[in-house]
Amino acid sequence: MADHVDRILEQWKAEKPDLDVSPMAIIGRLSRAALAVDARLANTFARYGLDASSFDVLATLLRSGAPYRISPVELARDAMISTSAVAQRLNKLEARGLVSRQANPDDGRGTLVALTAAGRKLIETALLPHLETERAITASLTVEEKTLLAALLQRINDAARPLK
Repeated sequence: MADHVDRILEQWKAEKPDLDVSPMAIIGRLSRAALAVDARLANTFARYGLDASSFDVLATLLRSGAPYRISPVELARDAMISTSAVAQRLNKLEARGLVSRQANPDDGRGTLVALTAAGRKLIETALLPHLETERAITASLTVEEKTLLAALLQRINDAARPLK
C-alpha cells in the first residue's frame, strides 16, 4: 500500500533519477511514525492532565524507587526531556503539588526532586493506560518483529547522535 513517503520517493526518482534517496524511505516513515505515536500518547496523557514531559518526569521519579527522589541532573539524564526543560517542568509540577524540591542531605548546595503522594498516585493511575496505548500501537507486530524493530531503532539512534 503506497503512502505519502512513496509519493515523495517517486517525485525524487522522476526529478533526480541518479540520486539515491532510499534513506528518505526510512527517515520519512520514522518521522511520520513518531508524530503519530506522539499524538496517540498525548491523548492518553491528556486524560490525566499530563503531557509527555510531565509524564516522563513523574515516571522517572517512580521508577527510581523509594524514596522517589533524585537530583535535577539525574532527572534530566534519565527522563526524556532536555536539561533546559527540567527547571520549567519542575516549576509546573511543583505548582500542581506533584513534586517537591528538597535540600540534598549529601550536598548542601544541591537539591533533590521528590515525588509527592499526589504525584505518585497520578503516575500510578496514568501508567497502565499509557502502556495499553503503547501496546495498541505495536499490536500489529509479532514478538520477533518488536524485538528486531527495537534493536534497529537503537542502531539508528546511535548513528544519529551528534559527532563529537
